[in-house]
Amino acid sequence: RGVRPDLGRSLLAWEPRLKNIAVFGAVLLVLEMIWGRASLVVFALTFDGMPDFKGSLLALLDPRNVEFIVAYTAVGAIFALWIFAVSVISMPMLMDRDTDAISAGLTSLRLVLAQPLVMGFWGLLITLLVAAAMLPWFLGLLVVAPVLGHASWHAYRAALAAPQERAAP
Repeated sequence: RGVRPDLGRSLLAWEPRLKNIAVFGAVLLVLEMIWGRASLVVFALTFDGMPDFKGSLLALLDPRNVEFIVAYTAVGAIFALWIFAVSVISMPMLMDRDTDAISAGLTSLRLVLAQPLVMGFWGLLITLLVAAAMLPWFLGLLVVAPVLGHASWHAYRAALAAPQERAAP
């Protein structure tokens, strides 16, 4: 775009869009709370009472609880896919354009529905990289998080670039 990089400006780039970013964060928080509640319901319908941590691990490893593992994983997958679909390009879009959080989320959802294989691969790649980055006591996130943020910006630009921007060399 012909703008010279500046550390100070980059650290405060979110400031003009704070309201919409906060609304989007609130939407994600509500979705996460519903996800937690749904997971708790699956757990409550399967077991009598709440086991402690050790009891939970033993219950998860017990082959008699296959139905619970399948249901719990399915609920988690549904919510993870839903949250990914509404957020995959929302934050870069909120930073780049003068748009509201709902429009950004719906645009992200439309992109995922239009390109399910590409977006599915992108989601899998993010999951694998973040999981690997968490193995060395989360220190890998110091490298992986900025790289994924930068890659997400380029993915957003490639997915929603204006036609004249795509044609430019």
